[in-house]
Amino acid sequence: MKKIIIMLAVVAMALSASAQTVKDSKPFDNIYWGFNGGVATKTTGVKWMDNLNPNVGLRIGRWFTPVFGLAVDGTAYLSNKPFVSTGTFIRATNVSLLGTANFTNWFGDYKGEPRCFEVIGLYGFGWGHLFRSNETYYNPVNKMTSKAAIDFTFNFGSQKEWQFYVEPAFTWAFLGSSKQPFLQDPHGLAWSVDQPRYDVNNSVFQLNGGFIYKFRCSNGTHNFQLADATDMGEVNRLNGIINDLRAQLDEKPREVVKEVVREVPARETVDNMVLVKFEKGKSIITQEQMALLNTVPRGTHVRVVGSASPEGNAGFNRQLSQDRADAVAAYLRDRGVIVDEAVGLGVEGITSNRLAIVYLK
Repeated sequence: MKKIIIMLAVVAMALSASAQTVKDSKPFDNIYWGFNGGVATKTTGVKWMDNLNPNVGLRIGRWFTPVFGLAVDGTAYLSNKPFVSTGTFIRATNVSLLGTANFTNWFGDYKGEPRCFEVIGLYGFGWGHLFRSNETYYNPVNKMTSKAAIDFTFNFGSQKEWQFYVEPAFTWAFLGSSKQPFLQDPHGLAWSVDQPRYDVNNSVFQLNGGFIYKFRCSNGTHNFQLADATDMGEVNRLNGIINDLRAQLDEKPREVVKEVVREVPARETVDNMVLVKFEKGKSIITQEQMALLNTVPRGTHVRVVGSASPEGNAGFNRQLSQDRADAVAAYLRDRGVIVDEAVGLGVEGITSNRLAIVYLK
């Protein structure tokens, strides 16, 4: 029990540590499903790679962080080899709840997108059932099971939404109900010894291959996105300074304002930030704004935040701020700049704030 508590504590710490690097996900994000197939053989007592038992399976799971997740795994064993026939098409089934750990992300850090090749470990418990067609002579067998596996995975697709994996695994059977000891039971397949322990004589080895599809997440991709390190407190502070300066300019005579505007350079930057100004109610990129955005180097990772002034209703301003962010993001993408996010924050401040701010990373 002490070992289990320590293991759970380590897992909890790892979960919290990995969660800090990615954006929060919604309840139905990072869900996947897949199918697999392969062959199985009893670990001992038979000649390996002889009298193989084919199997098929389904798997549904969810990643809670780029490192840890849970999956429900179901397998149906179709053949009776090397045992006496049960008289059924499906010889046995096993359903497991598995904890999953992406060792590649655990030890190599998640980079914002799955690597082409990853190694994933699986371990958990389940319930196995051996079918019998003649219950008057053979008693059905139900067993608690435990499965340990390792997946060698290959991610592919335009957004790494598909995954192919090769999975060697061991499944042990223990506890449960049985009327005959293993050596006297011709329907054994490692299901018939009552024992609360892992025993190589009461296990099967299987080698499967399968495909997985990862559903689209609320962030628009099929995987986790890295959290933005931008300090929103600093952003709000800068917005406040900008609004104060504008308020001071509004108090000056019109001639002075024109003179000041004429002396302001076209490009405004504050610590790797580029400020793009818009006209009231506008979100179209002008030639002047294009020249300003052309100063952002190609290949640079950026985050674009749009804002609006207080005039008008909140819904219109929120959409206008998003339109401004999207317009700037589209132009930057066309120039080869990598836009990690484009978001509209609506009204920022209490005075005119018709901006799209480009944060260079």
